[in-house]
Amino acid sequence: MKRYPTFLLAILFPITLYSQQNLTADELFVKARTTAFEQKDYTTSIALAKEALEKAPNYTDISVFLGRLYTWNKDLAAARAVFEDLGKREVQDEDYFLAYASLEYWNDQNTKAIEIIDKGLSYHSKSEALLLLKAKVYFGMDNYEEADKAVKTLLSINPKNTEARALAVRINDLSSKNAIGIVYNYSHFDKQFDDDWHIVGVSYKRITPIGSVILRGNYANKFAQGGTQIELEAYPRLSKMFYLYVGGGYSDDVGLFPKYRTGVSLNANLPHSFEAELGYRQLYFSNSIWMFTAAVGKYYKNFWFNLRTYITPDSKNISHSYTGTVRYYTKGAQDYFAFQIGTGISPEEYRNNLLENETFKLKTFKVGAEYNFSYRSVNLFSVGTMYYNQEFRPGEKGNQFDLTLGYTRKF
Repeated sequence: MKRYPTFLLAILFPITLYSQQNLTADELFVKARTTAFEQKDYTTSIALAKEALEKAPNYTDISVFLGRLYTWNKDLAAARAVFEDLGKREVQDEDYFLAYASLEYWNDQNTKAIEIIDKGLSYHSKSEALLLLKAKVYFGMDNYEEADKAVKTLLSINPKNTEARALAVRINDLSSKNAIGIVYNYSHFDKQFDDDWHIVGVSYKRITPIGSVILRGNYANKFAQGGTQIELEAYPRLSKMFYLYVGGGYSDDVGLFPKYRTGVSLNANLPHSFEAELGYRQLYFSNSIWMFTAAVGKYYKNFWFNLRTYITPDSKNISHSYTGTVRYYTKGAQDYFAFQIGTGISPEEYRNNLLENETFKLKTFKVGAEYNFSYRSVNLFSVGTMYYNQEFRPGEKGNQFDLTLGYTRKF
């Protein structure tokens, strides 16, 4: 009985070896993919792919996969040798150009990557994968104009491409060196105040090598009084994934505006078209109001979903503000409808709401909509409305109606 397993093995081993040697190229290809994706064993997968190519030397898909395996295994010379051989054979497969260009992009050979992508697009002009990679390469080169062209072409082919939509928004913020804007906000109150409020803001935005900088001046007419404020904001880039928001403002007209305001946030562009933010805002009227903020956003096809909260702690309790926003993009990054609903007042709304005297702790419900559209890419228009039902004194509520109009010129 003890010798039985050895005898059985002696019979089965040649059969197993024979069956391994007689796998077809397709079967070896499937086995190589399974070994690479499920076991992450690139060395064995490379051997299987090479064995498959011995049986079918002109099997392009296997050659491209072998090039990818060498890339993942960080054997760049071998990967380039495979792709260069395919190039000599005048291969025109979309996946070949994508795999070869990705190798060069991942290894900071951006000019070579663009050359490969453009050749691929000459055969596959509507390839979403190649156009997306082209936009990414140009974005990595800080060539935002060309990146914008590539992503716009892609979105004209498929407006529901989630990754392209997320990248388009990031590119849009950097695609023009300069922008000037004007925004007007009108507020009407049914109970809280006798006079309507009018606020006008004028801004200048400049793209610098480290990120964008915005200088803004605001004029407000509240309580039949006029006042001004100046603000400076910056969005320095820390890496491809992270960037900061840093902002501050000053006004001599306390009550119409806070005397000082500051804010800092760390923002992240995360995988799978997610984004996140964590930071603080501070407003100083007669004393400081500190608020901590967190937000998470997600692009999905034509949509952008965002949920943001502000938390304001003090010695007695903690106040909360929550706002949910949904955007539906109709064309590019500058054309969308937006819907917003939430509770509480955020520090971003201090221009058209009072946050002094602890009114930020009272109950507020808000709902609104916005429409943004562009004309010839450089003229941006926006119109929005917001309704607030807010407790302006404990146990006493009133309604506030806002209308906002905006125009921005990029150059």
